[in-house]
Amino acid sequence: MSLELENVSMKVDGQTHIYNTNLILKKGTMNVLLGRTLSGKTTLMRIMAGLDVPTTGKILWEGKDVTRMRVQDRKVAMVYQQFVNYPSMSVYDNIAAPLRIMKKDSYEIDKAVKETAALMRLTNMLDRKPLELSGGQQQRCALARSLVKGSGLVLLDEPLANLDYKLREELREEIPKMFEKSGAIFVYATTEPEEALLLGGNVVTLWEGKITQFDETTKVYHKPNTAITAKVFSNPSMNFLNIKKEGDSFYYGDRQKALATNGLSGLPDGKYLAGFRPNHLELTKKSENAIEFSAHLDVTEITGSETFLHMRHKKDNWIGLVHGVHDLEYNSEISVYLDTRHIFVFAHSGDLVKTASYVVER
Repeated sequence: MSLELENVSMKVDGQTHIYNTNLILKKGTMNVLLGRTLSGKTTLMRIMAGLDVPTTGKILWEGKDVTRMRVQDRKVAMVYQQFVNYPSMSVYDNIAAPLRIMKKDSYEIDKAVKETAALMRLTNMLDRKPLELSGGQQQRCALARSLVKGSGLVLLDEPLANLDYKLREELREEIPKMFEKSGAIFVYATTEPEEALLLGGNVVTLWEGKITQFDETTKVYHKPNTAITAKVFSNPSMNFLNIKKEGDSFYYGDRQKALATNGLSGLPDGKYLAGFRPNHLELTKKSENAIEFSAHLDVTEITGSETFLHMRHKKDNWIGLVHGVHDLEYNSEISVYLDTRHIFVFAHSGDLVKTASYVVER
């Protein structure tokens, strides 16, 4: 069982929403569409579901062209961020509805509804109406109704965004277990890199309607093929710095000089784009290979266990993410440190030249 997008593109009113796309999703896989808002995630899912017909290309399901097949004739389930339930029906009947349409017998329906309700923490709410539930409970009801019918393709468009933190964490753990049992193809859209990593499986990174990379999630995180992919797969976004490698040194800023250690040492001389994730910046020097940067601190955001540092280094805007609560003075100059083993090296075209040394050491 597979879903294949062959030379698929989508234009709306002359504007390209999805550029030429080729993608094969296989049976029993979790596939995360990762991208920022308006990157094309929902459009791509609607094409997969059959809700929209692509401008060019075709959709193949198990080798059969289903591009213009009605969505109700496909074994597809889709769950949106905004929950949709039948308000006049109980939670039990909402979940059972697709099985009744499929003319399943009452014993099979009851068994499936109760199993799915237990998974969604809805067992004690089966007699209630959706409007008697909280927003999170209503979303769980919508999710249960889509999962219960055993579809071959399950599309989840940011389904956990409206749920409370604790339940969201629980369901992130449960969803991969559900797809393992069903053998279906799961496609899960999110804007959050952390969610992609927690769900595992494969990831499709999207940027302005283009797929930039498709591979196992951890491989894409550790070896982004371009600076754009690295930017998508980092929250906050990856920081960048123009550098020039000369001999055993590299230069940055106003001809500031540092020793080319770790992965930088083997680079041919030339100009590059160095990338590093916010959590790799430190307020103290913890390694002999750490480089010191002087930066202007604009804003700090304290979350409790972590502090976000919004700063400017020369003409570059950076974000640092450091552990603990740090009471730093706004509009001041601070020093931040970066171990060279955490630097990804990209060509100025954006292509990855060398992944960070810490990845190789893993």
